[in-house]
Amino acid sequence: MARRRQIYEGKAKILYEGPEPGTLIQYFKDDATAFNAQKKGTINGKGVLNNRISEHVFTLLGNIGVPTHFIRRLNMREQLIRQVEIVPIEVVVRNVAAGSISKRLGIEEGQQLPRTIIEYYYKDDALGDPMVSDEHILCFGWAAQDELHEMADMAIRVNDFLSGLFAGVGIRLVDFKLEFGRIWDNDFSRIILADEISPDGCRLWDMTTNEKLDKDRFRRDMGGEVEAYQEVARRLGLMPEGADSSVLDLEVHRKLRDGK
Repeated sequence: MARRRQIYEGKAKILYEGPEPGTLIQYFKDDATAFNAQKKGTINGKGVLNNRISEHVFTLLGNIGVPTHFIRRLNMREQLIRQVEIVPIEVVVRNVAAGSISKRLGIEEGQQLPRTIIEYYYKDDALGDPMVSDEHILCFGWAAQDELHEMADMAIRVNDFLSGLFAGVGIRLVDFKLEFGRIWDNDFSRIILADEISPDGCRLWDMTTNEKLDKDRFRRDMGGEVEAYQEVARRLGLMPEGADSSVLDLEVHRKLRDGK
């Protein structure tokens, strides 16, 4: 597909004009950032892996009725998505204490939370994506009350599904980040899931060893980032054993699967 006009570039993805009105092409980069881009680096092959993992997860969520922006994967690094008006709120779902909640509240990392917690963060790099309450969101008009309820309900549904999906392959879903967008029909809008779901935005631990299979390996200078992302893809059945991320190209994967 010919490269089209660039619409936006973020820390991990680039958005291009899509082939039809109301669509965009989402390109996954190998760039890695942490601590609100204070730490920057590159994880070779990350974009390919995240594209494939996110495609798989969004497809499964669509199959159970969760509305998403995902249309189809185009190639190893790009997917076709619906154009949405992004709600400027990151929704974080926590099942296990890790990262900032452990630091803020002095809770030992790895402790199972008594109940799932939903947190909201205002998307503003200059401010460091501060944590906000639903009162802030409603007061400043970042989302309406019904939209906030819809995002929270969808987040819990996604959490229930993903917890089971990852547990089935021996992975503990510690926490994850979601983003949502509005799509418009004349004067009416509805909320759908947007952005991506991948090891970039999830904490994923091996259920037996607690080995980290996510971007914390980059945040904490642990090394082995690509291998961790590949392990998630393998356990989800997206990569054959012993292969590298190049086989995530659909045609190559089919040939390997069919023994051709």
